[in-house]
Amino acid sequence: MTDPHAHRDHGSGAAVTATDPVCGMTVDPAKTPHHHVHDGVEYHFCNPRCREKFIADPGRYLSPRAGEPEAAVPGAIYTCPMHPEVRQEGPGTCPKCGMALEPEMPSLDEGENPELVDFRRRFWWTLPLTAAVFVLAMFGDALGIGDATTRTWLELVLATPVVLWAGWPFFERWLQSIRNRSPNMWTLIGTGVGAAYLYSVVATLAPGLFPPSFHEHGRVGVYFEAAAVIVSLTLLGQLLELRARSKTSAAIKALLGLAPKTARRIREDGSEEDIPLEHVHVGDRLRVRPGEKVPVDGTVLEGRSSVDESMLTGEPIPVARGEGDRLIGATLNGTGALVMRADQVGSATVLAQIVQLVAQAQRSRAPMQRLADKVSFWFVLAVLAVALLTLLGWGLFGPEPSWTWAVLNAVSVLIIACPCALGLATPMSIMVASGRAAGAGVLFRDAEAIERLRTVDTLVVDKTGTLTEGRPAFREVLPAAGQDATTVLRLAASLDQGSEHPLADAIVAEARRLELGLSAVHDFESVTGQGVRGRVEGRELLLGNRTLMRDAGIEVGALNEQAESLRGEGASVMFLAADGALLGAIAVADPVKDSTPAALDALRGEGMRIVMATGDSEGTANAVARALRIDEAHGEVTPADKVALVRRLQAEGHVVAMAGDGINDAPALAAADVGIAMGTGTDVAMSSAQVTLVKGDLRRIAEARRISAETVANMKQNLGFAFLYNAIGVPVAAGVLYPAFGILLSPMLAALAMSLSSVSVVANALRLGRR
Repeated sequence: MTDPHAHRDHGSGAAVTATDPVCGMTVDPAKTPHHHVHDGVEYHFCNPRCREKFIADPGRYLSPRAGEPEAAVPGAIYTCPMHPEVRQEGPGTCPKCGMALEPEMPSLDEGENPELVDFRRRFWWTLPLTAAVFVLAMFGDALGIGDATTRTWLELVLATPVVLWAGWPFFERWLQSIRNRSPNMWTLIGTGVGAAYLYSVVATLAPGLFPPSFHEHGRVGVYFEAAAVIVSLTLLGQLLELRARSKTSAAIKALLGLAPKTARRIREDGSEEDIPLEHVHVGDRLRVRPGEKVPVDGTVLEGRSSVDESMLTGEPIPVARGEGDRLIGATLNGTGALVMRADQVGSATVLAQIVQLVAQAQRSRAPMQRLADKVSFWFVLAVLAVALLTLLGWGLFGPEPSWTWAVLNAVSVLIIACPCALGLATPMSIMVASGRAAGAGVLFRDAEAIERLRTVDTLVVDKTGTLTEGRPAFREVLPAAGQDATTVLRLAASLDQGSEHPLADAIVAEARRLELGLSAVHDFESVTGQGVRGRVEGRELLLGNRTLMRDAGIEVGALNEQAESLRGEGASVMFLAADGALLGAIAVADPVKDSTPAALDALRGEGMRIVMATGDSEGTANAVARALRIDEAHGEVTPADKVALVRRLQAEGHVVAMAGDGINDAPALAAADVGIAMGTGTDVAMSSAQVTLVKGDLRRIAEARRISAETVANMKQNLGFAFLYNAIGVPVAAGVLYPAFGILLSPMLAALAMSLSSVSVVANALRLGRR
């Protein structure tokens, strides 16, 4: 093969690479001794490690790079959200339900859903035609637009592009449902639209086939407007659905976007280079400068710093990292410089595993079947059977012209059974309920969330940012005997001016709130994992944990009991010493939100079980659980542990909702029956969840459950109206009243009945918003 990154050496005639195929770095073949010939091409490498990796697996590094058209890159795997077992290469539609397939694993470089783009174009280009057909049919005579025959031909010309072009994807799905023997809503839509359109075309082209009684106002009644309006409404519904579904991949894309795009690699000669993240290999030495993201998982070789790991743990307090400590990719380095060794890259990193957890949870959760879909299989078969029996019955046994009557009555059956009301029953209730919920500070992502929330009996909650404020705040000072609390706080804040730690920020903020005069700090030093030291006002100060005090030979026994009591209440306690003597201790805590106790009481009052899962310590978790009377608490849990907890509760028969605000909560939010995100949290959490509480107030969950119950009841009423019209209208359209009363339902009256059913559904749904 010819490598696309190779060029021809004009001196020797051999193909020579100018790019390292392993790491992507540009190399000078004349200056590097690291080379290897493969398939007649001489490849050059920037170091021996890259050469060895290439020799071990050349095929891995010779695959086309993104954006290069030389060879076809295998397509992504797409699956159906309703039927996860359906998988194929590339986009398409589900052979079972006709729903558009979506990629199993979204990527950052994928464009907008092609079906969404296609449907949007079809909808907007034909919407003016649909409006024109509707005006001609409903108001053409009153507006004096030509005679009846002229209007009929105009409707034919205007409706044909709408039905045959804009509605073509529906007919494809209709045919697919027939071929796969899987009747669904597309079977109804395709049959109804097709029947109305074909009947109208025949009535326009050959009106003489119809008996005189069907000639009104100088023409045979046509239903082009019904066919066109149904197509446009269905397109609009698909646009709304596809836009909502596209948001399900936003969580994964946000997670993928957390990783830095490049890493700074240290060469063997000590020089440094910035390389794409995908070219980092296990064993590479990388430099992480202050304020940069850690590129991959690895181990600190040199330096020390505080690293913000909230993307993994959800806890806002950075952790100290020094030589020998583990680093996690995509976490944020503080003010120190680090040199690390890459230990896990690509799909082996913690971030990649979180992405995989979210993707698996989204694929494994089978969406709730809509109430209409539960009966659509038999409903479709019943309607088609009635239409066929009507056609045969009238054709074989009806009065002359028997087959004309047969066609008209069969069309009447299909038109009155057209799923306009059935299609509106659920979406109208969902739209009204979503608006009402938004006014209450609750955002539902889709109909499934509204349908499912009412059945939830167990709520799993994160602690930080969900039950608590999510940011450390000063709590109190514990002065040692003979010491002044104000002095202890002033000295501690003066020392902490040199620290970037959030606990230090809380202490300094409290001192400034009290307008304490802070002194300059000299010889400031951060002691990894223990605290800080420095000189203030000529005194040697230490501020940190018991380990720091013990190493300095300072006894903290006098305050230890009080400190343990505060820790038991979820606070972090730091001791302050000056010139070898203990001055006191300072407690900083993440306070519980004011609304949390009332919210949990309201949820317990509705019979809901509360379970807390947090990355914080077991002691802090138990302390918060005791204070809030939470039924079950789990501390020091990872994102995978939270998913396992949700799965266990589901296996026990519980319907589980998960409430959280951090990136670490995203997999569990996706795995739960209903994911509930705090609007004050991360975008990844909100993208993974089905429900967002705009102000992060848990009290809104109880209100959302009430809206869920009322909405499902409203949907059942709407479906009842829709099926009631069909139960009455279909037999009448089929002619069951003709032998006794001579009553027939013309297609025109069938269309009117269909419209009335839609009006009743809309009116009933609007009642939901007035509650």
